[in-house]
Amino acid sequence: MRDTLVLNSSFEPLSTVTLNRAVVLVLQDKAVVEQAHPALRVRAAAVELPVPRVIRLCRFVRVPFRRQAPWSRRGVLMRDQHRCAYCGRRATTVDHVVPRSRGGSDSWLNTVASCAEDNHRKADRTPEQAGMPLLHQPFVPSPADAMLLSLRAAERSELPSWLSGTPIRSAA
Repeated sequence: MRDTLVLNSSFEPLSTVTLNRAVVLVLQDKAVVEQAHPALRVRAAAVELPVPRVIRLCRFVRVPFRRQAPWSRRGVLMRDQHRCAYCGRRATTVDHVVPRSRGGSDSWLNTVASCAEDNHRKADRTPEQAGMPLLHQPFVPSPADAMLLSLRAAERSELPSWLSGTPIRSAA
């Protein structure tokens, strides 16, 4: 399970790693613990340290430029927080703003989360033709946002504390 968040030295989220990898990075002085579990500790013969939830790298790691996160149905549902873009109820399907039969594509800006009822009612029409205005406009999430969204989906049953709203020290 990947439950330790890795921050760049600039506090930018990079990825998540296993507890073992996080401990190795800390022991090699490549990272410092930014947030730890309050009660749990890792013990070895000569070392004892808190179980890290969030670590920050000591040296800046240059990340290749990532233009945008790859599109996926699950990503659209997570981006829109499983809320229908037409009525605000729980969404279980993805709707194309410009229908695929009319040249619409599978892209972040052309898809929104939708409840099955509204998706069926809109059918093969644009929101204007169907008289169903969007409650919010679709947007392209940044790669860091997409990473956090995918983690929320994977960890739905038990969110790590760093993902559940506990504030993380920000870059000052």
